[in-house]
Amino acid sequence: MANINLTQADANALIAMEKHRVTDEQTDFPVGGESKVLPLQSADKRERFLLDLSRGRINLQKVKMQTRGRQVVVLVRLDLGGATHRNPDGEEIPVPHLHVYREDYGDRWAIPVPADQFRTTDDVWMAFEDFLRFCNITQPPYINRGLA
Repeated sequence: MANINLTQADANALIAMEKHRVTDEQTDFPVGGESKVLPLQSADKRERFLLDLSRGRINLQKVKMQTRGRQVVVLVRLDLGGATHRNPDGEEIPVPHLHVYREDYGDRWAIPVPADQFRTTDDVWMAFEDFLRFCNITQPPYINRGLA
């Protein structure tokens, strides 16, 4: 990925910006080993975003959900069922954890999933719904739940 460094204020504005689906196409939530990249846009259609969803091939509880701005900048990523993350300061954050853009570090910092904003991370679909809310995706792509 390209190294684009946003100011924290710009990143916060992109995260808070209302996001809408670009198409009315339907897709299924990823199953074993699959990845999906779904386009989003701001309400005024001036900013473009991407919603990335992927699921582990062997460990189906390993799920990554992330939003990107400016095509390559990870704004928010939720990791479920994967490995512990080591922050640049050496602190280890167990899964599940949340990466939120941090100026000069991008998505290299993780925090525990905020319990006041995520009902549960044991149910992938509920975590997905909470992730959409956290990222202000008010008109999400049409995604069939499937095995989520």
